[in-house]
Amino acid sequence: MKKIREVKIGKIKLSNSNPIVLIAGPCVIEGEKFCLDCARELKKLSLRMDIPFIFKSSYDKANRTSLKSYRGPGIKKGLEILKKVKRELSLPVLSDIHCRTEVDEAASVLDVIQIPAFLSRQTDLLIAAAKTKVPLNIKKGQFLAPWDIKNVIEKITFTGNKNIIITERASSFGYNNLVSDMRALAILGEYGYPVIFDAAHSVQFPGARGVSSGGERRFVSVLARAAVAVGCAGLFLEVHPQPDKALCDGPNTIDFRELEKLLKQAKRIDKVVK
Repeated sequence: MKKIREVKIGKIKLSNSNPIVLIAGPCVIEGEKFCLDCARELKKLSLRMDIPFIFKSSYDKANRTSLKSYRGPGIKKGLEILKKVKRELSLPVLSDIHCRTEVDEAASVLDVIQIPAFLSRQTDLLIAAAKTKVPLNIKKGQFLAPWDIKNVIEKITFTGNKNIIITERASSFGYNNLVSDMRALAILGEYGYPVIFDAAHSVQFPGARGVSSGGERRFVSVLARAAVAVGCAGLFLEVHPQPDKALCDGPNTIDFRELEKLLKQAKRIDKVVK
């Protein structure tokens, strides 16, 4: 086992030995008021539950299934909204980038830059993002074995940036399906960096609806509880006040009522494990 590393996001300290952290929000920004309302409710819940919280939402979902799918407001408007979340609610914010031209602009606002799963092996993107010294959340590609993340980590640390978070989001299992191997959390943890479990995208059925992805949100809580029992630094969850009306990833998104119940259970499990 390598040294357990701690990554600081503002006042939040992420590590595989610290109490769990929540990274949550709607998949994509659906408007300024909507985003602020979601962030405000999630902050209230996190304070009530005494769980450190990072708000996440995408300004652009560049890897949607269909050309007609809603992608978000774009980088300029999206970052303005996320900056408002930071300023008005004093919350750290996370969003994903998709190309090197976005890096500097995103780094000027985001507290955590996320590298999407499909881009987790893109060397130039990883290095450009790492050079900003902003903490990076690497979504492990569903096509990668957990031990393959070693090479990803080396690309980032080559720049001197060791503010790395690794997020497990299941592995491809045949066509239009994913499967979660809880051994992956233990293997990823051996590299020492904080490991997050993405329970939302782990129940996704990529492209299963033809023009969009499907999913089984009823299993989000099941997998989240299992991941916390194995041991991880936190949970990554997509949350929406009306998941069935979400403009992106509705089938694998949970509502606020389910989130509160899940966090109560997860916190108890985490306390026992750690």
